[in-house]
Amino acid sequence: MTMSALYGTYARSELAFERGEGMRLYDQHGRDYLDFHSGIAVNALGHGDAHIVSALKSAADKVWHTSNVFTIPEQERLGQRLVDATFADSVFFTNSGAEALECAIKTARHYFWAKGEVDRYEIIAFFGSFHGRTLGTIAAGGNPSYLEGFGPPMPGFKHTAPGDLDAVKALIGPQTCAILIETVQGEGGVTAMTPEFMQGLRQLCDEHGMLLVLDEVQCGYGRTGRFFAFEWSGITPDIVAVAKAIGGGFPLGACLAKGDVAASMVPGTHGSTYGGNPLASAVGNAVLDRILAPGFIDHVNQMGQKLAWHLQQLAQRYPDYVLELRGKGLLAGIKITPPVRDFVARLRDDHRMLAIGAGDNVLRLIPPLIVTEAEIEEAMDKLAAAFDAIEAETASVPAVG
Repeated sequence: MTMSALYGTYARSELAFERGEGMRLYDQHGRDYLDFHSGIAVNALGHGDAHIVSALKSAADKVWHTSNVFTIPEQERLGQRLVDATFADSVFFTNSGAEALECAIKTARHYFWAKGEVDRYEIIAFFGSFHGRTLGTIAAGGNPSYLEGFGPPMPGFKHTAPGDLDAVKALIGPQTCAILIETVQGEGGVTAMTPEFMQGLRQLCDEHGMLLVLDEVQCGYGRTGRFFAFEWSGITPDIVAVAKAIGGGFPLGACLAKGDVAASMVPGTHGSTYGGNPLASAVGNAVLDRILAPGFIDHVNQMGQKLAWHLQQLAQRYPDYVLELRGKGLLAGIKITPPVRDFVARLRDDHRMLAIGAGDNVLRLIPPLIVTEAEIEEAMDKLAAAFDAIEAETASVPAVG
């Protein structure tokens, strides 16, 4: 392998893809791969969606970028459609999930500053979270491996394990302004928060005058069978960060907020050169066309139930390899006994299926939202073949002694 001119920050596979179609990616040799990876939950509509491609080509013939010192009609339209479809009253567009979280954190803190409560800036967050790779979001995530080597973490965050309301309550003090949580943790191990826990967090925020800030970068935009995953809990947050699926593969993110919270962010408090530019917003509107189309999220919900059922059958068939099933909808996790990194490589190289690992040795399955039951069954066959191969290899190793 030749030396790359790129930073060595990724443990890349040598596999490269030339084209995609629906649920399939095709490498430079024409081999097809079943995609249960979705570019880490980005390609919500799969590959080569005709509506998105058409919107991108049309927008490319117009104006690509003007910056946010001018009105951007496609951005205004996308923002209004998101407001109409959600709890939010205002939207700020970004290029990524990390930037959406940065905006969410700044909005939560500035809301209290604008009210004269200048000392209320601390945010309670949770172990197992992943909020991005900026200095602010790695501090919010609190993962020591992501913090190491970058100096003292940004202050203002307290962490506890998710699921324990008493532990959260114990961290609340006069400086606490918000609670920040992924409704379904992705990178940390595909942990879905229970409705009771989410409702408890909402109640704590109400009792103490705090804001509830949700990270739905990976679990939002239909992936769990509702537009937002928090809808399963019947609560209303104050701020939500989204990205990934919102652009269907084009870099786009957004911070959504309720009116009084967003109103504190006046000119000069935040900005983005590229965020929501004409090209990105045109794609974002095309993605939203598909997500909000009648029956689309119902289909996701049905496929999430099918995936859960098939995974239960797989767990019963391979109890030595499948320890626990996690997640919600089409964000599924399988805690396995084989090292997950090796298992991901085995799926890719031997069975031409793309998946991704997560913390706690969890295999993450995040297919495009257009997946069918036939493709779910195909994925289960590939997982079974991988477990059978491991079993055969183990049986062929001579016993020691």
